[in-house]
Amino acid sequence: MESLLSDKWDVKAKHSSSEALQRWRDLCRVVKNPKRRFRFTANLSKRDEAAAMRKTYQEKLRIVVLVSQAALHFVKGMQLGDYTVPKEVQAAGFQICADELGSIVEAHDVKKLKLHDGVSGIAEKLATNASDGLSTDAEALNRRQEIYGINKFQESKARSFWVFVWEALQDMTLMILAVCALVSLVIGIATEGWPKGAHDGLGIVASILLVVFVTATSDYRQSLQFRDLDKEKKKISIQVTRNGCRQKMSIYELLPGDIVHLAIGDQVPADGLFLSGFSVLIDESSLTGESEPVIVNAENPFLLSGTKVQDGACKMLVTTVGMRTQWGKLMATLSEGGDDETPLQVKLNGVATLIGKIGLIFAVVTFAVLVWKMVSQKWLMGTTFSWSGDDALELLEYFAIAVTIVVVAVPEGLPLAVTLSLAFAMKKMMNDKALVRHLAACETMGSATSICSDKTGTLTTNHMTVVKSCICMNVKELSTPDDAYDLRSELPESVVKILLQSIFNNTGGEVVVNKDGKREILGTPTEMAILEFGLSLGGDFHMERRASKVVKVEPFNSTKKRMGIVLELTKGGLRAHTKELENGFSAEDNIPASGYTCIGIVGIKDPVRPGVRESVALCRSAGVTVRMVTGDNINTAKAIARECGILTDDGIAIEGPVFREKSLEELLELIPKIQVMARSSPLDKHTLVKHLRTTFNEVVAVTGDGTNDAPALHEADIGLAMGIAGTEVAKESADVIIMDDNFSTIVTVAKWGRSVYVNIQKFVQFQLTVNIVALVVNFSSACLTGSAPLTAVQLLWVNMIMDTLGALALATEPPTEKLMKKSPVGRKGNFISAVMWRNILGQSLYQFLVIWFLQAYGKTFFRLHGCSDSDLILNTIIFNTFVFCQLFNEVNSREMEKVNVLKGILNNYVFVSVLGSTVLFQIIIIEYLGTFANTTPLTLMQWLVCVFIGFLGMPIAVVLKLIPL
Repeated sequence: MESLLSDKWDVKAKHSSSEALQRWRDLCRVVKNPKRRFRFTANLSKRDEAAAMRKTYQEKLRIVVLVSQAALHFVKGMQLGDYTVPKEVQAAGFQICADELGSIVEAHDVKKLKLHDGVSGIAEKLATNASDGLSTDAEALNRRQEIYGINKFQESKARSFWVFVWEALQDMTLMILAVCALVSLVIGIATEGWPKGAHDGLGIVASILLVVFVTATSDYRQSLQFRDLDKEKKKISIQVTRNGCRQKMSIYELLPGDIVHLAIGDQVPADGLFLSGFSVLIDESSLTGESEPVIVNAENPFLLSGTKVQDGACKMLVTTVGMRTQWGKLMATLSEGGDDETPLQVKLNGVATLIGKIGLIFAVVTFAVLVWKMVSQKWLMGTTFSWSGDDALELLEYFAIAVTIVVVAVPEGLPLAVTLSLAFAMKKMMNDKALVRHLAACETMGSATSICSDKTGTLTTNHMTVVKSCICMNVKELSTPDDAYDLRSELPESVVKILLQSIFNNTGGEVVVNKDGKREILGTPTEMAILEFGLSLGGDFHMERRASKVVKVEPFNSTKKRMGIVLELTKGGLRAHTKELENGFSAEDNIPASGYTCIGIVGIKDPVRPGVRESVALCRSAGVTVRMVTGDNINTAKAIARECGILTDDGIAIEGPVFREKSLEELLELIPKIQVMARSSPLDKHTLVKHLRTTFNEVVAVTGDGTNDAPALHEADIGLAMGIAGTEVAKESADVIIMDDNFSTIVTVAKWGRSVYVNIQKFVQFQLTVNIVALVVNFSSACLTGSAPLTAVQLLWVNMIMDTLGALALATEPPTEKLMKKSPVGRKGNFISAVMWRNILGQSLYQFLVIWFLQAYGKTFFRLHGCSDSDLILNTIIFNTFVFCQLFNEVNSREMEKVNVLKGILNNYVFVSVLGSTVLFQIIIIEYLGTFANTTPLTLMQWLVCVFIGFLGMPIAVVLKLIPL
């Protein structure tokens, strides 16, 4: 089936071009319900609109720079009196309005900023304190919010249930059937009167409404799930000072006047102005498209919402929030752009389109055969030109059957089942500490053949402590706080002074007082461990900071693998930690990379996480290779890798510098054997991932937490960012955020990914079986007998069983441990496998033979000869048997290869509920809705035979599974 599809149906798991996404849409020109089929696909027009906005803003910024000098004489003539503070702003206690603030930052208007007395003047007019931040008084914050707005972008309103009902009604085939029902009602009432003449028409109407409401309910619940997931994805926290206390806060609570602390990897949460900081480089590409980073300092203090801190750290004064920022307007448009459709969604759209064309041909031929039989019969009876109301109704019924064959034949539920299964998995994965940012990641993770994992925080606990030190050649174990106290007493005071100066200044961490009044250490786990060590030596963080005058800071990044700071000494001269520095250093110079004097060495311990070794072994049994990529030295890396079970006797551990020197031929031989890469740079990780994907055709998942990991996360098939230690840049580049930074959670994601893949295979197997049987039965019956055993109403019910209800039952099966005992599908695996075709064709053949037998010998078998309504009873039995065949086949589809299909069935309440409700409705349709559904009540024996024939599909399935492939 898949081989019949052209490469136009192929899209990438991520970063697909707009042309590729548009190409497959063009192949789906005629679909039953475009609104439903394309609901969970990217809105390309909205994306184009967002791209146009970016281009416009980029041009706007360029013009600002060019025009600023030409307009200098005009700006110089401006007076502060030219700006009038609105009365409502003054009444609220502020001296500048939101529009004025927006114009200053957005236009990078230095002159206007100076007219307002610079950044300090803006802070004063915003009634805030650059050191202590805003007051936490609720009334004052509400007043500020009323004047300046909230930091949220405008989102489209949640669609109500009735919108989904309306969209379900847009189904072309249902609309045609509705017209048929209307004509049937008119003709029926005209010829047979009320209510007898209305039965057929009302039956179709009732079936349509049932299909519409069940479909709408399923779609509505799905939309709520996605909305909840979107809320989780948008939960971003930032460090803010309020009431003099440093605290984590949601970016959506920010207000103009807030003091925000930014560091490498943070996303700027609102428009603002630089207050203080060092070496700040801002990546504005997300907003302007410019790849060159912008230096932000006191001379160029403008910070734009949505941009990212590429280097350095600073404090920012928030000036403009929400929809008043360019980022807010851009995000409002981008949020309507949606996620890229997944490769499986597109592939199954192709399958649905292909089967739809086949179904349409069958429907046309079936209708033609039925009409020909009818006309032939009238010809023989000599009534060719005499048409009654009954003839018109019969003709209308034939047309309705043909349309309903299209309804059943087109597996509209295939691509939607992917979305349903992915939504279900994403929701469950949230409970397992994994936040999926992109829909395709769920699907792709199931095909992963390689995981490139960081060491710190992922394989280890990320809870670091200083356990050993070597200072002045004095080596000491530090297992208790008393050990640190003893160490201080053994060191010269001058050494302790320089050591504490280094610890408390040469760090990206901080010691703060939180809102509960307790001391809290902020920063990376390494920095926190060293700061804790400094405090245990009796150091005072804030006193040391006040005593030091910082000249320059170069924050740590994974490229330089060091952090440097230059201090001006009180007795003259400069010191770069950790060295004495000669006079003459300029803040524009780079901090020296050599010539240092060692003050001391500390040993920091970060234990391996519990369960990691078992998780690595599970990956190996699942055919997934785990590699460790770390910046640590080779000995530490090998020791941890062996403890985790990653490094084996036949594996290779290599250092980044050595890896970089290898030729392409050497790399081709080396890469498959690499299990550990130590002292690696972000470029090494990116190169390794790229080779694994392109050269060795592996599906690669890679972890990362820093800004410099973004290229590797972007390059990988699945980028996994760490939720605790990860920067916002890393999270933005990732497809899945691991909320607990635990490698075991990554294995859980892989398990869910495989579950999604297998669940969709189960549903496809089930639905294609129904498609084939329904098509062949109605077509062959029309050709051989001149009538169709399954009416329009009955086919609509079958369609609902196989489409919405079938997807609910099979696409929501939870993962099992056995999923991790198979090899991954990889990049080029066939989705509709030989095993599936064996099961589909075997069950289809059995069901067709059973229904053919009932059509040919049913009256004799059930002793219906002589009954006035024998045809109606037999057709009811055929319909009932057909439905029970589908129900038992639904149970069979729970396992495609295993014989025991009942294992764990009671644990899946959705499956049991769907099965139970289907049986209940089937009983109601047969016993009580005969007038509308063209059925008649059956005897207990007839019911038992129908159920038994359906049940026989289970032992048949066992036999089929024994056929080797």
